[in-house]
Amino acid sequence: MKEAMLYSKEDGGRVRCRLCRHGCAIDEGKYGICQVRYNDGGTLRPIFYAKPIAMGVDPIEKKPLYHYKPGSQAFSIATPGCNFRCDFCQNWEISQYRHGPSPEVAMKEVTPEGIVANAKAHRCASISYTYTEPTIFFEYAYDTAKLAKAEYLGNNFVTNGYMTREAIDTIRPYLDAANVDLKAFRKDTYRKVMKAQLDGVCDSIGYMRKLGIWVEVTTLIVPGMNDDPAELRDIASFIVGVGREVPWHISRFTPRYERTEAPPTPMDTMKLAYDIGKEAGLRYIYMGNVMGDPSENTYCYGCGELLIEREGFVMGENSITHKSCCPKCNSKIDGIDMAGAV
Repeated sequence: MKEAMLYSKEDGGRVRCRLCRHGCAIDEGKYGICQVRYNDGGTLRPIFYAKPIAMGVDPIEKKPLYHYKPGSQAFSIATPGCNFRCDFCQNWEISQYRHGPSPEVAMKEVTPEGIVANAKAHRCASISYTYTEPTIFFEYAYDTAKLAKAEYLGNNFVTNGYMTREAIDTIRPYLDAANVDLKAFRKDTYRKVMKAQLDGVCDSIGYMRKLGIWVEVTTLIVPGMNDDPAELRDIASFIVGVGREVPWHISRFTPRYERTEAPPTPMDTMKLAYDIGKEAGLRYIYMGNVMGDPSENTYCYGCGELLIEREGFVMGENSITHKSCCPKCNSKIDGIDMAGAV
């Protein structure tokens, strides 16, 4: 079993994980909060290295990343587990893993070399570390991303943003983009529901953007949890502080996992959040889980010109120029390879 990255050995056989901001102190024979990092006789090991629970080809828009190689395909991978405990998790069957190593949980071994080969065979432009939480399978993501970059493939994380700055610094040479879930903007909510700290997520978003990683932010709007207009304004204001160019994906909640009593997010709430983002000065705001709404499209922030048409995860016409500019007013459209799939 592979040795973990980013940990320290302490007295009495204990190890200290430095990968995410929980900073778990793990006694011999025990697991971290994620339940997939194990103290094996004083050595920290990721129990599902190269053992994905899910992999496949997705449109990059499904991540959602709308300003990173739009119209391209991403080869997506995940292993079991997560360092959050959200009761509304949309992928809870594979993320909320709590039972230690179990061979039948994951697929057969797929090496980093195998992931890169699959991505190339399917003509993907990037590899997406997604579905669960890439931080908890960091070693697998790191080894794969390094190989992918050498083969001219991009790499992106779909993440809760709770990794340490040390982890961000480590992956930075190979990570092009990240979509970060900003699940709420109240410290109590993060502490009680996610079992984490809001400040750590906010710091990661700002730090990644500072390092030049392309960042998009997603907020799943859950009725009764984070849908208060004042909280939505705080989220929008925070993103503006990171950068007006950071896209905000506001996603519609549907009852899942342990939060089955809450109703789906009303469309009035979705539209209010969209308007709040516009009033705050964000350049790009998108509604998710809302089929056929014009807010799925990309518009020029300068003149309002329709630039990219979308329906669901399917991209239609893209009129952005090869210099990533609006063809009407020549405003620079923020993102990576915005003129189309590479």
